[in-house]
Amino acid sequence: MSITIKAEFNKQTKDSKKESVQFYVKGEDEHKQELNEMTRSVVILSIEGVENKLSAEFKKSSKDAKKTVLDFEVKGDASAEKSFEFYKKAGHDVVLTITESEESIEEFEEHQKKYREGLKGNIEHDGTVNFEDENQLTFDDVKDGEGSGDPMSGVDTGDDDLPF
Repeated sequence: MSITIKAEFNKQTKDSKKESVQFYVKGEDEHKQELNEMTRSVVILSIEGVENKLSAEFKKSSKDAKKTVLDFEVKGDASAEKSFEFYKKAGHDVVLTITESEESIEEFEEHQKKYREGLKGNIEHDGTVNFEDENQLTFDDVKDGEGSGDPMSGVDTGDDDLPF
């Protein structure tokens, strides 16, 4: 299923956990039944005039007396380039095409969970943080010879006329 509507690209927000986009729909397009049918599913968003497409979860659709608000959570691996092309259209009226994806909501959420994985660790009472990354070198590893120990290793210190 696919639907094309005229909408105002209200905003795009991004934080460390997710990226969201929001559109306002006004006029006849806000009464299209397909909008309600695609809510809470994974969709592909495309804007007329923008080559890139974004995969997103259609989080919710809400109506008030003036407009219908469409909220989407963008898939975590969306490249900065794709997002930037969309961002340039923020604040403008756009022709938005929403197409159902073949990806299930469970697959989307699993992908988001993997994307959001980061370093695991604990914050101690004294304010220090201990990370649980087995690939992280410690000072003891460097002292024992696992690391080079030489902070200038790999730095070209060739002869030149510079003072430093």
